[in-house]
Amino acid sequence: MKKVGLYFGTFNPFHIGHLIIANHLVEHTDMDEVWLVITPQSPFKKKKNLLKNHHRLELVYRGTEDYEKLKPCDVEFNLPQPSYTSKTLAELKDSHPDLDFSLIMGEDNLVNFHKWRNFQTILDNHEIYICPRHTKSEVPEQFLNHPKINITTTPQMEISSTLIREMIKSGKNTRPLLQHKVWEYMDEMNFYK
Repeated sequence: MKKVGLYFGTFNPFHIGHLIIANHLVEHTDMDEVWLVITPQSPFKKKKNLLKNHHRLELVYRGTEDYEKLKPCDVEFNLPQPSYTSKTLAELKDSHPDLDFSLIMGEDNLVNFHKWRNFQTILDNHEIYICPRHTKSEVPEQFLNHPKINITTTPQMEISSTLIREMIKSGKNTRPLLQHKVWEYMDEMNFYK
């Protein structure tokens, strides 16, 4: 059964940090593919600097089209809001029963994972791959040495979408932080200016 890792994010914008992490995971774990799941804009929380869903999907598409093991995924665009990971996983399993889905998350998310809706169901049915963070967090005892939780050696990136948006707004060059096709689309569309 093909193993697919799910990397969730707003990707506002999708940058080389996201690309490096996704590529590292698909090349250095037993995952066959990594799907980048674009989190939709919540109808309850309007963020003025959050690009529309289709633009963020386009950024991820352009940023990954040269990487055959990385795929954009818009499954949450058609699910009720707010999105819950357990519902997304159930939807994907229903539509792709032949695939084995794993969850990718930052170490900081593992700290509060026990507060997620249906976290135990997620853990019972899916492996979780943890990306380390520079700031160390106190991981709950129940998740330490858990057989379904895998700590990875992904590079720790100091690049953030917030930093990129701020740099663009102040007229600074962000080209080195963005895959070239992503930068071209953002420049053409005048995003974040």
